[in-house]
Amino acid sequence: MFKASLIKKLSKKELVPKNYLEKKLKEGKIVIPLNRKREVENITAIGEGLRIKINTNIGTSPEKKGYKDEIEKLKIAISLGTDTIMDLSTGGNLRNIRKEIIKYSSVPVGTVPIYEIAKNAEDKRGSFDKFTLDDILEVITEQAKDGVDFFTIHAGILKNTLDIIKENKRVGGIVSRGGAILARWMYINNKENPLYENFDKILSIAKEYNIVISLGDALRPGAVADSTDNLQMQELKVLSELVRVCLKEGVQVMVEGPGHIKLDEIGTNILLAKKLCRGVPFYVLGPLPTDIACGYDHITSAIGGAIAGLNGADFLCVVTPAEHLRHPSIEDIKDGIMASKIAAHSVDILRFPEEWQKDLNLSLYRRKRDWSNIFKLSMNKNKAESYRKSLKTHTTDICTMCGKFCSLKILDSCDLYK
Repeated sequence: MFKASLIKKLSKKELVPKNYLEKKLKEGKIVIPLNRKREVENITAIGEGLRIKINTNIGTSPEKKGYKDEIEKLKIAISLGTDTIMDLSTGGNLRNIRKEIIKYSSVPVGTVPIYEIAKNAEDKRGSFDKFTLDDILEVITEQAKDGVDFFTIHAGILKNTLDIIKENKRVGGIVSRGGAILARWMYINNKENPLYENFDKILSIAKEYNIVISLGDALRPGAVADSTDNLQMQELKVLSELVRVCLKEGVQVMVEGPGHIKLDEIGTNILLAKKLCRGVPFYVLGPLPTDIACGYDHITSAIGGAIAGLNGADFLCVVTPAEHLRHPSIEDIKDGIMASKIAAHSVDILRFPEEWQKDLNLSLYRRKRDWSNIFKLSMNKNKAESYRKSLKTHTTDICTMCGKFCSLKILDSCDLYK
């Protein structure tokens, strides 16, 4: 499936043996998003036994159609260490935007094809309720040819779940954009989910271009009141069946996980999904263990993401402070990425000696107030350095929080550290 040189490169990057990567790839427990038509400079592997990866969502909206800011977000996300990018554009010329993002991205790029399918139907026929199977396959094929490395496919929401939605009276409803589009399409047309019914055709395209299928969680809870409810579990069961189909057909697959989940249910959700879905990589949005932290959901997400990672989640999706409120700014993207990186690293230091060593080294430099080396090891060197430069003091051996009462400096004259 992959060249030996690529496996060797990833083995070195991930600090795992080549035969381990090959074994887990064969089992479906690791995926490598890499379209056959594309070369990716910063290739990544996602899954069991590897460091937790993070994805950053960018893209236009009907209210923000200009894509120049999105390219800037892309460049910043890559500079801050995102492992992948997803183009979630819904405004403007979607193909042109996607091509620009792929052009400038040195990391794998993912999309949610149903967005473009729906927008095209609305542009051509006046309503996104009017897309057809031909529309679906045309967009997916076109995106594959353009070089997309992974697709989110919402094939787990079925027509019979619409009745459950009516009965359950969910607090958060359907918060997945792709899930809502498909639920309405099924309701208006009185037909089954076309992504489910034609999953074999989608897999055929994915296999031809070596695209990873990310099975979308169309029915993820959008409120902690809906945490681990019947709808979520019904969809997870369907996704587990689709995982088996993907693995049988030799198509790389991962599963997307819940959104808003009670803190004490996060671990159970991850473990259950991993068990039902044969240990394929698990990709989570958050999770968010509280609903009321508006403007701070990057922090909420980091809390949930750390717990999810500790229990086996392999891939965290960046949540920004703008979540639920507005189209994210460049600063929002920065804050979201750093929060996700902190969550991932907090778990990685428990598993990888190399990650633990980074923290140990920084702490040793901090004890000596060796600022230049502290900056080098900081996740965001520029921010740490700018904070230090803002000091209104000529003394470099202290911080303005403690001044002459710096605990480390006080004990320098003692023999306690010698």
